[in-house]
Amino acid sequence: MSAVLLSVFAVHLVAAISPGPAVLMTMRTAMTRGMARGAGFAFGVALGAMAWASAAVLGLATLFELAPRLLIALRIAGASYLIWMAWKMWRGADQPLSVAAAASAAPLPRAGLRELVRLALRGVTTQLANPKPAVFFGAVFVTLVPAHAGPLLFAAILGVVFVNEFAWNLIVARIFSLESARLGYTRLKSGIDRVLGGLLAALGIKIAAF
Repeated sequence: MSAVLLSVFAVHLVAAISPGPAVLMTMRTAMTRGMARGAGFAFGVALGAMAWASAAVLGLATLFELAPRLLIALRIAGASYLIWMAWKMWRGADQPLSVAAAASAAPLPRAGLRELVRLALRGVTTQLANPKPAVFFGAVFVTLVPAHAGPLLFAAILGVVFVNEFAWNLIVARIFSLESARLGYTRLKSGIDRVLGGLLAALGIKIAAF
């Protein structure tokens, strides 16, 4: 069991670290809204990864082979969502931050439970909108899961996936929630939002095209 979990940990960690829409949105959430809200978004990203992993083990790859148009539809839907988010980011690039958020010494207001839940749901949606994890989990991940895996091993594997995704995005959120990052974002908001929006749109187009 330990050998299986170690293999899942190592292979999935590489996939979790690779740049993608979830990492970009975690960065922006932490820069604009602080560590707690970035952590809420990261929690949703980890839940989304668990959903993809569960679907892969339950036969998602086989379903896509039998119905390739389903994967195409998923790619188009996911790409559309990412491009829509990129457009919102680009369109709001010139909008100034609120006085409270822009003030370098002003602490961010405490995040409420409802807001954290909303951010977590946005993290889940962002993760599910990217079919790249579906390809990884369906083609690579399933080869690491033994055919005889019981409920306990399966739960442990999902736990490893969750910890990898959450821990990595939590590190990203921490780095970009530091005061120096917030100050830099306040000064360069327009350019940063346009760069992040452009990268998000490019990822969306790449998903749709391939």
